[in-house]
Formats: sequence, structure tokens, C-alpha cells
Amino acid sequence: MNVELQNSKSKPQGATPVVPNTPPETFASVPVEQPIPDPLQDQPDFSIPAALNAEIDELITHYPKKRSASLMLLHAVQERFGYISRQAMEWVAAKLELQPINIYELVTFYPMFHQKPIGKHHLRICRTLSCALGGSYKLHEHVCQRLGLDPHAHSAQTTKDGQHTVEFVECLASCGTAPVMMCNDAFHEDVSNEKADEILRTCK
Repeated sequence: MNVELQNSKSKPQGATPVVPNTPPETFASVPVEQPIPDPLQDQPDFSIPAALNAEIDELITHYPKKRSASLMLLHAVQERFGYISRQAMEWVAAKLELQPINIYELVTFYPMFHQKPIGKHHLRICRTLSCALGGSYKLHEHVCQRLGLDPHAHSAQTTKDGQHTVEFVECLASCGTAPVMMCNDAFHEDVSNEKADEILRTCK
């Protein structure tokens, strides 16, 4: 017997096909407010200077979609204020016509974005395998002791005077010259305790 004929006979005459419920097509255009899991630090006096606003407007034009400029806007804002506050996050989201959660997930995912103010001198010490084997843990302990910070804390720590922030970070891409560290944008290789002391002296 023909398969198509057999299938047609097995269906009750006049039966109405069952169509699953589907949401109205307009739902995608309605913004859904998504709560922020853990609000960032407040910055009540947050305000974008006119010059920076113009720079950001020009920056956005280099991307096919506004959302693609998210990381660059965060870098620009952090360069100006030193960290990303709740108000800064909300401002960037509004600028790019996104929800705050879309920017929040970037700020909390990428370690190069700071969620609270950091010191004038940001010391980053690599803790990935090559540097760990090269002595970066002892280097971190030495630097922390010199600055009166907890040598066992791996998260960012800032001195009471706000001058130095010490942070253990992942690979700084110089495995052959371990251990390595950075002081702001300056890169230092083969850092011994003595060399670290020299670096600290220049960071005052």
C-alpha cells in the first residue's frame, strides 16, 4: 500500500492540527528589566565631561553596531575615573541603548575593569604557571610586606594612603622572563625582590 495513502487513512477526517502556543511576535521588541545581581560601588558625583562625551560619540562611529563598542567605552570611562561605578555602568548602557545588565556582565567578567577605586600606582604581579615557578608568589609576598598589606590575599589590596594597589593577575604574556610585574603601564621582567624595591621607589 502506498505510504502516503496509508498515512492519510490513519488521520481522522476533519481533525484540526494541533499548533503549539507561541508568544506574540512583538515580545522581542519589549525591553525586559533585568536586575543587577550585585550592584557596583556608588559614585554620586559621576558626570561625563563634554570632551570625553564627544570622544565617545566619535568612538562609537567606528563600529557597525553600538553594542560592539562596549569594551572601548568601558576603557575610556575607567581611564578617566579609575574604576567603573554603578553610575558609570548605567551611563554606558544608556549610551549604547543597552540594559545595565549587559554592561555589568562585562565589568564583572574581565579582570582589567576595576569595580572600586585603585591606588595611584597599580602593581600587577603575574601568578600563572611560569611566573609561579619563577618565584612570583614570593615576589607578591615581598611587595605586600613592603607596603604593609596582607601577603596571603590574592585579590586587589590598596594601601591606606591610596598610593599603591597590589594585585595578583593571570598571564602577562612574558613566560620566558618570569617573574614579571607591571606598575601601571610599565612592564618589568625578571623581577627579583631587589628589583621590586627599586620599582617601588620609583612609584612614589
